[in-house]
Amino acid sequence: MTDLRERYGHKIRTPEQVRDAIGPRPRAKAAIMCHGVFDVVHPGHLRHMLFAKSKAEILIVSLTRDAHIEKGRFRPHVPQELRALNLAAFEMVDHVIIDENRTPLANIEVIKPDFFAKGYEYVADGLPPKTHEEMNLVQSYGGEMIFTPGDLVYSSSNLINLAPPSIKYDKLATLLTSEGIGFNDVRETLANLAGKRVHVIGDTIVDSFTETSVIGGQTKTPTISVRYDNRRDYVGGAAIVAKHLRAAGAEVQFSTVLGDDDLKDFVLADLEKAGVETKANIDPTRPTTNKNAIVADGYRLLKIDTLDNRPISGEVLSNLVEVISGTPADAVVFSDFRHGIFSRATIPTLIDAIPEDVYRVADSQVASRWGNITEFHGFDLITPNEREARFSTGDQDSHIRPLASHLYDVAGCKTLMLKLGDRGVLTCRDADHQAVDDAVIIDSFADNVRDPVGAGDALLAYATLSMLVRDDAVTATILGSLAAAVECEQDGNVPVTPKDVLAKIDMVEQQATFR
Repeated sequence: MTDLRERYGHKIRTPEQVRDAIGPRPRAKAAIMCHGVFDVVHPGHLRHMLFAKSKAEILIVSLTRDAHIEKGRFRPHVPQELRALNLAAFEMVDHVIIDENRTPLANIEVIKPDFFAKGYEYVADGLPPKTHEEMNLVQSYGGEMIFTPGDLVYSSSNLINLAPPSIKYDKLATLLTSEGIGFNDVRETLANLAGKRVHVIGDTIVDSFTETSVIGGQTKTPTISVRYDNRRDYVGGAAIVAKHLRAAGAEVQFSTVLGDDDLKDFVLADLEKAGVETKANIDPTRPTTNKNAIVADGYRLLKIDTLDNRPISGEVLSNLVEVISGTPADAVVFSDFRHGIFSRATIPTLIDAIPEDVYRVADSQVASRWGNITEFHGFDLITPNEREARFSTGDQDSHIRPLASHLYDVAGCKTLMLKLGDRGVLTCRDADHQAVDDAVIIDSFADNVRDPVGAGDALLAYATLSMLVRDDAVTATILGSLAAAVECEQDGNVPVTPKDVLAKIDMVEQQATFR
């Protein structure tokens, strides 16, 4: 990818640079300009550009920037830097512009091309209003609008929907180059995660799987009869976030609320074995939260939840405030599952207890409950998924980029990592809204998905520690995404180790650099 940029990157210019290069009208060499998205360059695009080049000596191609593309919820498929390089690699193309505006009008006004080329589809059924506007502008300074033949028409959208090309490694390589980051920078960040102090506060959940076999059913009622075979218990919720952080090398303290029951003993023993220092508030009036999936012959039959979602008592809240304010930490992570610790009443008090200059992280996994990530206002990092983002903003319709931008503004955070499942992660960074529009999207690097449960927890852990080591959202997103990929490729929510992530980095670098 570096070779591609070195060979063709000089063709990517600003409108003013193109204007100065081709000179004012009248020119010795005529210039023609094309404009489009060019998400996937197909034969129709090539015919269009070849026809345009046949009409003038200089071919200028401008493309719509990522932030202005609204053809689909996850478009563009190819980010603007890579789209620009793809076009620049064609010999026929002399200059490439990433248009900062929603329409090409401003750039036409600056460059004043002799010709402006449009596809036949823009004139076949009558001239659209926007094309009329472009034509009037071109003609106003003596230029001419031309339309390419319509004998070969393709659609990038249709091609992408038919079979989306896998370009995740190319996109990553382009991003690294544009950000001035190398794979060794990612490795160096990973190597320095150990020793960071993180205090996790949140709801503990014990996830259970009761395995059974179907042996029959009642004849008079629709009741399935199963034989008990086995039960497996796993520490989950905020506790597994603490375990991921510990596995990554952090010194972790975990504050939570447990019931006075056998599952409490199981949780404490498990966390002690993992090396997590736990300060549990034991509340005999509530059970330790347990979500028990009944599995019959490999199929999930039903889930039995044992829980009490009442807000924590004033005494427990005071205990948490004391431990949050009194625990030395580089970062505090609020892991909210809405099982009592976090509520509209407690969140402001808990936030106020965080010491100054501590990195603040929030992850609100609301599922079907009434949690809202925007209640953690002004945090340094939040990591909701798409569903949680839509729930928090009341936005069910917007495309991913404007959704993320809106949530970023409402939450007032410094960094937003929006988890998109198998589509990867979208990161918004910096208070400058222009930077938000240039959101970073990193695809999922999970190659053989076995169990996606826990991917978000792994991402949260590694992204948080990465931000402590190297205050760079792109590096943190990459490391978090790689940790999430490792988690997806193994059964169960098993803490991911730096060794696992390092192996993933080596594999991704090999694919991205053709080594």
